[in-house]
Amino acid sequence: VMGGLYTGAYTPTEAGAAGTFFALLIAVVFRRRLSWKGFVSAVIDALKVTCMVIVIVWGAVIFGRFLTISRLPFQAVELVSGLQMDPYMVMIAILVIYTIAGMVMDALGFLLISIPIFFPIAMKLGYDPIWFGCILTVVTTMGAVTPPVGICAYVVSGMAEDIPLSTVFKGVLWFIPAYCITMAIMILFPEIALFLPRLVR
Repeated sequence: VMGGLYTGAYTPTEAGAAGTFFALLIAVVFRRRLSWKGFVSAVIDALKVTCMVIVIVWGAVIFGRFLTISRLPFQAVELVSGLQMDPYMVMIAILVIYTIAGMVMDALGFLLISIPIFFPIAMKLGYDPIWFGCILTVVTTMGAVTPPVGICAYVVSGMAEDIPLSTVFKGVLWFIPAYCITMAIMILFPEIALFLPRLVR
């Protein structure tokens, strides 16, 4: 899948379809563990997730129209510029907002709603857009293991039914300091997140 993306054999959307095809091929032909009942169950689960994402995207589109009409992102940029705050402090404040929101909201939904507001601010402060995307990826994945939502913790608990959810959350708490250290390193040394994209260019 990654090879096809980097060679230009197919688009990112087509890569998702290719990954699904290869996974189905391995399950049916090589491992021979996928039954018809399991296939139908997987399709139903995929449809549920797809419908959820579509509803979130619809809401984000409506919210984006509202932001365009209200000019809220531009007003936010002007407000931050007028405060004369240190860019590092503004970025830390943005990351704190994402961390708190990640505890109670789905990552995709909050990203679709918040990026139109925070992205112009980050660009106005001189941050690289690729770096900003990388650090948002880190902070939103931290939200995926942080209670009370912590969707990844619920997935692990569902797969290992004999392990209580509280035990899973205790285990993933060790990842939070690692995430914080990673974000601090990315803020202090942004080239860590940028040198690979620059090689691709």
